[in-house]
Amino acid sequence: MSTPRSITFYHSPHTRASATLALLEELGTPYELRVLNMKAGEQRLPAYLAVNPLGKVPAIVDGETVVTEQVAIFIHLADRFPQAGLAPTLENPLRGAYLRWLVYYAACFEPALADRSLGRDPGPYMSSPYGDFDTMLGVLDAQLQRGPWLLGDTISAADILWGTALDWSMAYAGVPRLPVLVDYVARIGARPAVKRVGERDNALMAEHMAQAEPA
Repeated sequence: MSTPRSITFYHSPHTRASATLALLEELGTPYELRVLNMKAGEQRLPAYLAVNPLGKVPAIVDGETVVTEQVAIFIHLADRFPQAGLAPTLENPLRGAYLRWLVYYAACFEPALADRSLGRDPGPYMSSPYGDFDTMLGVLDAQLQRGPWLLGDTISAADILWGTALDWSMAYAGVPRLPVLVDYVARIGARPAVKRVGERDNALMAEHMAQAEPA
């Protein structure tokens, strides 16, 4: 009998890794948590740079497979544990929309959010990966009006990604608090897995802050 591969998850509180931690909790699979104290610069130490040379979280090691980049990790984990029902199968007609919304997050939302946060012009419409911010967000808003989830009545890993990202970005990055988005974030935030991650992150951050204080 083969031994199941173990998941090692590299995390730092209140970062993009928090969404991946919520996904792992939703999947209900065992994992080993490796917490990096970014205030102490642990993400730049050689041991972690061997996992992700960019020194970013999240990252996972699944047996001998290393996966970095948030959306890649989401696709890998949700497919890896199909019993959780968070990823449509290849035969499911919803698979295309599921992949679309995961990639839309990385290819459109993240660049738009970075430009908005830094006060940068997106550039010519035809050269911008997202066109313009309002159009980019309007596409998401229109999809969620058909809700309650991105794929309709079925929650998926894409919702865990978007819900946690919108929660942070509406609070701190100037994303408009559109009613549909606010309701969507509330639905995600009410899930037990997401609540557990919030509580754990707050405790971890308090530890890191205490370690950073001068003796």
